[in-house]
Amino acid sequence: MAKNMHSDLDIIYFTLFPWENAYSSVSLSFTREFVKHNRVFYINHPYTVKDFVKGWKQPMVKARKTDMLLNRMRYETIPELPDVVAVQPPLTLPINWLGPGKLYDRLFEVNNQIILKTIKQVIKDYNLKNFIYLNCFNPYYAGALPKEFGAKLSMYQCIDDMTEEAYTAKHGARVEEEAIRNSDVAFVTSRNLHKLKKHLNPNLSILHNAVDISIFEKALERPLPRPKELEGAKGKIIGFTGNINEYRLDYPLFKMIAEQHPDKTLVLVGPLNSDCYKEYGLDKMPNVILTGGKHIRELPAFLQHFDVTIIPFLKNKLTASIYPLKINEYLAAGKPVVATNFSEDIRSFADVVYIAENEKAFVQAINRAIAENSAELIEQRVLTAKQNTWTERVKQFWEIVDKHLVGVENVI
Repeated sequence: MAKNMHSDLDIIYFTLFPWENAYSSVSLSFTREFVKHNRVFYINHPYTVKDFVKGWKQPMVKARKTDMLLNRMRYETIPELPDVVAVQPPLTLPINWLGPGKLYDRLFEVNNQIILKTIKQVIKDYNLKNFIYLNCFNPYYAGALPKEFGAKLSMYQCIDDMTEEAYTAKHGARVEEEAIRNSDVAFVTSRNLHKLKKHLNPNLSILHNAVDISIFEKALERPLPRPKELEGAKGKIIGFTGNINEYRLDYPLFKMIAEQHPDKTLVLVGPLNSDCYKEYGLDKMPNVILTGGKHIRELPAFLQHFDVTIIPFLKNKLTASIYPLKINEYLAAGKPVVATNFSEDIRSFADVVYIAENEKAFVQAINRAIAENSAELIEQRVLTAKQNTWTERVKQFWEIVDKHLVGVENVI
């Protein structure tokens, strides 16, 4: 590998996850590392006209209102990453409700051109000559950059199985296949995704999710204030952090955990994006606390006060392709982890995680995990997390990218 081959490369990073998102995201985590050595242009997912109207009163929509109404892109600064150039594209059309066919394809291309025009403007305004393009899980727009744009490489990141959720399966799965095929290099986050997508691109590599150690090691460094949501918690605390959604979580298992551990408190920390928890009465159970969404930097205080952490994912085609962000976050905080046996990737953590084959085993493993916790096990968990940091992932990223830059003319 040529020394510092990529040190003067700019990165255009177009992503599904807006920079103002308070929760963990692959693209923001990579950006924090990229910007240490490279200039990054972080292009947000656009609002559709429908998003704009529905979110009219939201602070970030208000801040962008004038530019959106005038149909123009907008440069922004990310407070925690002032060296990153953030870009908000103009409004696009809401088209996912349409069925497959000529009308969808025509409007898809209209939207695509809006994003391509935005990228072209960024290239012009900053006189970009030596850059790579990376699309993070947003194949609905500019899945791969046309060659004439001049990127040294056009790359795509697949972080989930689009075929297994109704909304993304409708159009996203198909256009993602096109994005992967048309990219010079593509990445997936799990072993199963690699099996599913390897036929689409010979230059497909696994780049697992990771952890920002600097955030989560705070749970071990010093006592942190007990979050107010835990004031009523009784006994040992069983904790989960993550999106409370419809497709991944085993809600009957949540209920069984609360019922079988009445002397403990089950705490679910994360945005409530599904009412499934209500269907199973979790919101009515006396030893269950739902905190709602929290900023990633608030999580260490919760984790410090958890006695055991859980990953109660369903075992299905969707979760078979998941390498969860939270696994290394839990381990970085030194916490015991009990997980269902949902994927090949979770099984790779068998030395440091309690993996349960069924609901009964899961419930029983919680007591075992709490009882067996020790300084030695905490150290082992942290060492595992340190092998899975975003810094390490970015090193892996450049090792892969540099191999493909070797044959590109005028890289430096």
